[in-house]
Amino acid sequence: MNPPNDSCLSLHDAAQTLAAGPDAQHEIEVALAHAIEHGELRANVKRWATEQWEGRQLPGNINRLETFIERAELDAWQRSRQPA
Repeated sequence: MNPPNDSCLSLHDAAQTLAAGPDAQHEIEVALAHAIEHGELRANVKRWATEQWEGRQLPGNINRLETFIERAELDAWQRSRQPA
């Protein structure tokens, strides 16, 4: 599936841009999914049915490849996590 517009990233791609390395990518995916589930990060969410699951599970059965986040929303979320 393609993103809704050019300023969107999949959750997976967003995690890749934020992760310091491949080992940290899943941790970032989990943090993004958690933020989405708790209303801290807006996203166009697609969920997996249990029998469709691909890869490591994320909170809320969020599909990391077909959930899209606006770049501006991601940037604002990232800024809100940085210490003052």
